[in-house]
Amino acid sequence: MRVLRPLLLAGLLSLPVLAQAAEPRTCLVVGVSDGDTITARCGAAGDYEQIKVRFNGIDAPERKQPFGQRSKEALSDLVYMKEAQLDCPKVDRYGRSVCKVMVAPASAPAGRKTLDVGLAMVTLGMAWWYRAYSREQTAEERGQYEFAEFEAKAKRVGLWRDEDPMPPWNWRQMGRTERP
Repeated sequence: MRVLRPLLLAGLLSLPVLAQAAEPRTCLVVGVSDGDTITARCGAAGDYEQIKVRFNGIDAPERKQPFGQRSKEALSDLVYMKEAQLDCPKVDRYGRSVCKVMVAPASAPAGRKTLDVGLAMVTLGMAWWYRAYSREQTAEERGQYEFAEFEAKAKRVGLWRDEDPMPPWNWRQMGRTERP
């Protein structure tokens, strides 16, 4: 028990640090790599950190995949050079922060950050809802993303206009660079 007390105390003392690390933060989006990855600059001028952000809950077409460039452009329209609220509960195997990204809607650019950008990308038909990682979303988010994808498919918007859209995880698995 004597050995466990210091370990327990150290664990409890580290909880506020963990809670602070998980707090959402506001950053400026300074780059868009593709339809589900951005670069954000966080912190004050002269003392900032630049991070690579992978969107939680979506997977967008690869650059050379059909709709890859359109997906990147759609994401740019939503976030480029805008302040975004990043809620990043984890880091992926490539060192990217995996985040829920919120921005102010175009109708109120100076307003609150209420637009879930990942959900917007699925709604526009520019990304798939990434079911393989849905457990990392809340039940409410899963329902919203599933419905958005269903609606985009039904309306044949974005990538759903394609006769046989291939999910990016299948594209990557096949090592594809072009469509036959």
